Amino acid sequence: MPEPRWDRLLLNASLASFEVGAKDPLLERGAIGVQHGRIAWVGRLDDLPAAPNELAATVESVDGALITPGLIDCHTHLVFGGDRAAEFEQRLNGTSYEEIARAGGGIAATVSATRDASEEQLYTQSVPRAQALQADGVTTLEIKSGYGLELETERRLLRVARRLGREQGLTVRTSFLGLHALPPEYRDRRDAYVALVCDAMLPELAAEGLVDAVDAFCENIGFSREETRRLFERARQLGLPVKLHAEQLSDLDGASLVAEYGGLSADHLEHLGESGVKAMAAAGTVAVLLPGAYHVLRETRAPPIALLRQHGVPIAVATDCNPGTSPMLSLRLAASMACTLFGLTPLEALRGVTVHAARALGLSDRGTLTPGQRADLVVWNVRQPAELCYWVGGGLARTIYVAGEPVSRRKASRRLPNAS
Repeated sequence: MPEPRWDRLLLNASLASFEVGAKDPLLERGAIGVQHGRIAWVGRLDDLPAAPNELAATVESVDGALITPGLIDCHTHLVFGGDRAAEFEQRLNGTSYEEIARAGGGIAATVSATRDASEEQLYTQSVPRAQALQADGVTTLEIKSGYGLELETERRLLRVARRLGREQGLTVRTSFLGLHALPPEYRDRRDAYVALVCDAMLPELAAEGLVDAVDAFCENIGFSREETRRLFERARQLGLPVKLHAEQLSDLDGASLVAEYGGLSADHLEHLGESGVKAMAAAGTVAVLLPGAYHVLRETRAPPIALLRQHGVPIAVATDCNPGTSPMLSLRLAASMACTLFGLTPLEALRGVTVHAARALGLSDRGTLTPGQRADLVVWNVRQPAELCYWVGGGLARTIYVAGEPVSRRKASRRLPNAS
């Protein structure tokens, strides 16, 4: 008997590729072959080129279950110290997010707790969050810094993010978010802090291989367009892509700014105007919706979904997992909320946590079930894609594959090949 051409073959599946432009989003009675961590073949069971046992070393039937690409969480602040449950209660009693921030809470409170934590403590606290996302189908996620606001703590955050990728069987992309908030020691030296971020922190961390992209919080309680532009110019000099927290609380036209630099994404976007939408469409910048923050902050102004659709802007969805405004540990829940709160269709929401989320991270090798893509796959205990948004909570993921190998959720620290 000849050597099998594939490592693994999954049979009798409902395959949801989420490929943009595909005529049929669901292929029933399908099969998918995996070789060397990549998808080698996708098609109907009846069209297999030979008998299953001749094709693959390992053959499994999933009995009609749904298979999708691994989910991609393209915006998180997953590594941090402490929590901000008390602020949750304050907001319920009528205190606004801006009032809390201006009183020294918000991001500044997490900065203090994070600076006080050792690298090992930060890793230990972050592992359960990463595992919760992974158990719900996430195989790739972005993790931002921004809770250190000084070089050594920012370095610790980014090193922990890299370690989570290595040891938890995940692909982790890092974003340097030095312009997240003004640290207390620079309260009266704003220009000096911006200079520190642009001219010292970013170049040093990038030289250490800790930075995949550069982000900023462009907002009235954050940083101005001019300060953000200075950071983006430095990122461009270093050859790093940019993204932006934009138009969350007001319209500073940050979306147009990040689009000007060919940015990967503009995120939040509740106050996004048509000029920003057009700029994003022209640049190919992804709109990342964060319904968790919208929900927790009890916002009433939703992102302009109709305008984004009209101009063909790709729409992604993410958890924004963070201690203050979106303590969310389920990307499926974020997709569901994007449907109920923002009016996305389930197909739009699911493309938002797969193919468009990959694009928001600058990744072209994942997010669809097509030959040549990474074999990051999820077998679900459902049969229709819409069920992933329909069910609120609960563990629907049956088996998760990273680079073609099943992840053991009981041994979450197991190292997997090609997982970083």
